[in-house]
Amino acid sequence: MKVLVPVKRVVDYNVKIRVKADQTGVETANVKMSMNPFDEIAVEQAVRMKEAGQAEEVIAVSIGPQQAQETIRTALAMGADRGILVQHDGEVEPLAVAKILKAVAEAEGPGVILCGKQAIDDDANQTAQMLSALLGWPQATFVSKLEIGSDEATATREVDGGLETIKVKLPAVCSVDLRLNEPRYASLPNIMKAKKKPIDTKSPADLGVDPAPRLTTVKVAEPPPRQAGVKVADVAELVAKLRDEAKVIG
Repeated sequence: MKVLVPVKRVVDYNVKIRVKADQTGVETANVKMSMNPFDEIAVEQAVRMKEAGQAEEVIAVSIGPQQAQETIRTALAMGADRGILVQHDGEVEPLAVAKILKAVAEAEGPGVILCGKQAIDDDANQTAQMLSALLGWPQATFVSKLEIGSDEATATREVDGGLETIKVKLPAVCSVDLRLNEPRYASLPNIMKAKKKPIDTKSPADLGVDPAPRLTTVKVAEPPPRQAGVKVADVAELVAKLRDEAKVIG
């Protein structure tokens, strides 16, 4: 069984985000980029499946500029077997990403597609669900535990009320949550080996997808600075301030 893992190149989670002076977007020039943290969890799970004999091949796919090869190399260093870069320099919205991944999945025939539940740059949390609908495959989202059988997967999902366990027929699309695993650090030998692993480069046009955005960003602005807190003498004063100043209680 093949496992397909989409990986996205995003601004590193340790970097303080800065808005461009013209408020058209977020500053990315000379900013450290890395793999989306949720996608790292997906890669780790795919590699563990391979190590357990549940998968024969792990394929990392990224959609973005030429520099996204670095993100794929990170996945290869973690244990993925090969990569696919769908090169596109502009913005790619979740629906276009899902259409591209659908074309890749139809060409590769994976048994499972493991996605991060969302990307930390747009927090859309849409791609896995859209991909499932386009492929007509079952989906398991927000997965915190995953067990793969011969023809079905058992997934534990994090929901508002606690944990929900479901079974889905394979092939399926799964989006993973933080508690699924702890991603490994790539060792130096594996980083060196990753440089020799193949990366196939395609374009959206090769896959029959038009990645033109359907939304227009009107303005990007930083949130207002957080106001300083105040100390209150007793509960009565706290309630009064919440009611009269913050107006969060009636």
